[in-house]
Amino acid sequence: MEHVAAALVPSWRAVVVLFSYLAYLAAAGAILPGKLVPGAVLPDSSRLHYRCNGLLSLFLLLGLSSLGVYMGWMSPTVIADRGIELLSATFIFSVIVTFLLYYSGLRSHHKSSSLKPHVSGSFIQDWWLGVQLNPHFMGVDLKFFFVRAGMMAWLFINLSLFAKSYLAGSANLSVILYQFFCVWYIVDYFVHEEFMTSTWDIIAERLGFMLVFGDLVFIPFTFTIQGWWLLRNKVELSHLAAIVNCTIFVIGYLVFRGANKQKHVFKKNPKALIWGKPPKLVGGKLLASGYWGIARHCNYLGDILLALSFSLPCGTSSVIPYFYPTYLFILLIWRERRDEARCSEKYKEIWVEYCKLVPWRIFPYVY
Repeated sequence: MEHVAAALVPSWRAVVVLFSYLAYLAAAGAILPGKLVPGAVLPDSSRLHYRCNGLLSLFLLLGLSSLGVYMGWMSPTVIADRGIELLSATFIFSVIVTFLLYYSGLRSHHKSSSLKPHVSGSFIQDWWLGVQLNPHFMGVDLKFFFVRAGMMAWLFINLSLFAKSYLAGSANLSVILYQFFCVWYIVDYFVHEEFMTSTWDIIAERLGFMLVFGDLVFIPFTFTIQGWWLLRNKVELSHLAAIVNCTIFVIGYLVFRGANKQKHVFKKNPKALIWGKPPKLVGGKLLASGYWGIARHCNYLGDILLALSFSLPCGTSSVIPYFYPTYLFILLIWRERRDEARCSEKYKEIWVEYCKLVPWRIFPYVY
């Protein structure tokens, strides 16, 4: 316990690792070429544009890190060795950033939808949910930047954990399956990074502690719990268990990616074919074809199955590796309820008609 308590105080090396990482992402995001994607139209009819060069930034950082390891400038296990210190440093950074966002947002006199302050009068609510929709710092869209930082950190923490397992001779089938699933998911995220520009977080959520902490701390440090657990616990999967695990991952991926892609394409071109047929619309606005004709939030089903597949390589001896799918299940149910209320208020009778046509919320024939 004393060792853990001491590690909670971030070392200078942990701070240097964190700020070097963030500085690299800021520079790479601004300099590297990438597709310029228009965001959603905001209430004042303006729209932001996002440079989607996350995949190139990721591969370049992988190359630079590999060179650093090869030349002996850094250890491949540096993140795994200093995990708690990095967690502490990132948490402190998130708290400081959120206070800066809160106070700078209060002083903002902008009238645009992106920067106009939204103040409820409650410090806790405004600090937690944020004051501005899309705050910027030195030309960097912070919301988009933090999401990218969290997703990429998830991968690099896992790679460091894998290096530690490999060097210890414990990289068995369970470890390889877990790592493969996560690598596939994260790289695929950056391949389709432009889809992120049409998500609820980017379009509607303001940038406060909820998103800053969620992106920088929660995603990389809790979504890797399975990797940390496998580093200290040996799990031998049967071939049947591995096949079932792979099946759940594939189904989850197809549903998650397919649903998000259909929604993104529909927003860009409402007449685009879905599964080879013209899209079915309710009230001329709501998509009721493809995955969106199966459940109103079918993408959440895919996300939950993917989260479950990340935990199954850990076996069933402990509930600890199942924190991520359990948390995600609760979060998405809560988010689905919020989204249902928002859509009901926005679309009124059209939403009622849509719910009759597509009665299932997330799980077909169950919920």
